[in-house]
Amino acid sequence: MPAMKNYPYVITVSSEKGGVGKTTLATNLAIFLKALDENLPVSIFSFDNHFTIDKMFSIKGQKLTGSVADLLLETKARDLLHTGQYGVNYIPSSTSLPELRDSLKGPMVLARLLAMSEIPGILIIDTRPDLDVLTQNALYAADRVLVPIKDMASMDNCRNIFELFDKRGLDRKSLTLIPCLIDERIKFEGMFKDQKTLLKAFAINRGFRCSETFISKSPKVESLNTNPDGKIYPILTHGRGTDVYGQFTALGQIALKEFYETEEPRAVLFDKWQKEENQRKKEEYYGRMTGLKSVCLACGKELDQQSQVSYYCESSDGAASGFMEADCFTGFLISAVFKIDRELPKDDPTRLMIHHTARESVFVLNPGDGERAGTIDFHRFDLEGSELLKKKYPLARLPERDGFSGILEGTLAGYEGGLRDAFLMVHPVNGENPASILVDENYREMLRLKKRIAAQL
Repeated sequence: MPAMKNYPYVITVSSEKGGVGKTTLATNLAIFLKALDENLPVSIFSFDNHFTIDKMFSIKGQKLTGSVADLLLETKARDLLHTGQYGVNYIPSSTSLPELRDSLKGPMVLARLLAMSEIPGILIIDTRPDLDVLTQNALYAADRVLVPIKDMASMDNCRNIFELFDKRGLDRKSLTLIPCLIDERIKFEGMFKDQKTLLKAFAINRGFRCSETFISKSPKVESLNTNPDGKIYPILTHGRGTDVYGQFTALGQIALKEFYETEEPRAVLFDKWQKEENQRKKEEYYGRMTGLKSVCLACGKELDQQSQVSYYCESSDGAASGFMEADCFTGFLISAVFKIDRELPKDDPTRLMIHHTARESVFVLNPGDGERAGTIDFHRFDLEGSELLKKKYPLARLPERDGFSGILEGTLAGYEGGLRDAFLMVHPVNGENPASILVDENYREMLRLKKRIAAQL
């Protein structure tokens, strides 16, 4: 039986084809699961905005707080669950999901949120009839994916889901096709005598796993979704005596068996991986912190709590890194780059302009080699990595030190007084929290920028 530290076992119902009974399958499966095991928590939410789930499970007069949009905005899922009809918990649907799609960074966001959701038991996710980023998130987080098919067109569409799983390195074994809305009056001559047999044969021939269970087309069931009352009734209470009732019972029993045989739901595995990943990121961050030089790389003075740090420096080979004070680097630009040989007051317009420009730029100091030895290429890039300026300067040697030699000898010093085959990148940082540039995502973005710049040098 799965660990009950409130990690959900996730069943995602997905199909790119509309009209295959996807939402009917999701909602009624939830109700049958609860009826088959009344002590098992069963929850459901939808990434579609047709509000069928809300119509089926909401209780009249119930005060609703939060929605599935809040889940994607990092509200803990457990706090969004509402006790619904038939004992099924649900998270209210939302019309604002389209605006949130662009903010989702990749297909693993939902898996992370569900790993920390504290939702117990089984969670069913209904999806839109497409493979947008929300559907991909629901597929990635699933322990079992049910793909309803009713004809060859819907089977052709499901190929995209299988290809997505292959592309993402996910296990195809979690995907199960279920023939739905099967008209049992239709019979064929020959080996395949009916729709379900034909669809199953084609599925197996294409390497798809197909359920032994199927869901019949039923006028009685269709009337439960479309009636003068404008309500949606469940098969459990209003479809007794139909073949569909027995089929959903069988499907629920299969789902329960798989649930209880799953020792660790995907949410548990993702939580473990996430903790290991966070520990790895923390260790890498501390490793970057301990490798920092303790002095300002522009002037050589010890950095302390009062230092106005505004720039992070790192050599392209990663062997040297540290910070620079804002005034020191501005002073370096004034004297070494712009060759202004007089002291500029802090309120001087020229100094302020140079300071402001520097805060919106990335600088690279690239020592020359071979015939260019003894020179330094000075580059200025914008924060996207487009080159704005390139100049070549002579590189003074001891004892004739200048701003360039002071910075480079402190960061790129090599064998017997030479310089390593590397360049130094100077990147602006948040002065209130300069170490934030070393945090995982920020640091990765800076490395991507360094790579773009390196390709241009």
